[in-house]
Amino acid sequence: MRATVLIAIAGAAGALARYGFENSVSRRFHGAFPLGTFVVNITGAFLLGFLFTILTERFRISPSYRSAITIGFLGAYTTFSTLMLETVRLWEDGAYLIGMANVVGSTAAGIIAVLAGIALGKVV
Repeated sequence: MRATVLIAIAGAAGALARYGFENSVSRRFHGAFPLGTFVVNITGAFLLGFLFTILTERFRISPSYRSAITIGFLGAYTTFSTLMLETVRLWEDGAYLIGMANVVGSTAAGIIAVLAGIALGKVV
């Protein structure tokens, strides 16, 4: 029960962080490419790699707190479903190359970001 409550609280915080950060990026950078979602997902992937490494290899915190951070906060902060919806909407608008760049670029950059986070977590 404790882990569930912590995940719920952290999830609310992650959703609010995503909303604020994504809107901030989107207001500053206009264009067809959904940069706000891209930046949120890549920063979330980096943080997941970094924090998971730190919290399992360096600082052994309770699984409840680790789950709150990784599943709750970062799970709500990142958004696979929005990535998919924005890609489909781009395709519906005829922006096939931008849609492909969105899904392929996000996937590649996300994997690189997780690897970078893990690498940084190992040296910190």
